[in-house]
Amino acid sequence: MSQVGRNDWVRSVVAAHERPLIAYATRLLGDAERARDVVQETFLRMVRDNGQIPVERPAAWLFTVCRNLARDVGRKEQRMAPLTDAAADREATITPGPAQVLERKETSHALVQHLGHLPEKEQEVIRLKFQGGLTYREISEITGHSVTNVGFLIHHGLRALKERVAGTPLKERLS
Repeated sequence: MSQVGRNDWVRSVVAAHERPLIAYATRLLGDAERARDVVQETFLRMVRDNGQIPVERPAAWLFTVCRNLARDVGRKEQRMAPLTDAAADREATITPGPAQVLERKETSHALVQHLGHLPEKEQEVIRLKFQGGLTYREISEITGHSVTNVGFLIHHGLRALKERVAGTPLKERLS
């Protein structure tokens, strides 16, 4: 089909199917404005898919594409439900409160104190992991330990810290 013939064909398809497609999409979406956007995208895909749609009977292809696009829009909008004031009030705040900040500082202080009682190898890998933010592989390259050994040292050290902190009375942890 020549370019002129193709342009005429596109115009005739749009003229014949635009209104039925808008009506169909409006029923699916419940909104004429979004339906027009979906139908416009349907026709754009028809033009882009040069030669992929049946020239003699394009209706089935157009309605299938329109239906799929409308469903995609509907699913997207369901995921993007507006946040109501009541729902926002129920959500946890990002900024911790003063009590949480104090508790974290106390826990960090206790952990640092107990960290000094661990073997040097465990102290080093734990500091590199949690203070340096390094991966096991990076820690392995720095310390010369195997990646497996780094994992073991971190696991063993954290378990020992947990036991030490759990076994220490709160009064001693805070001093």
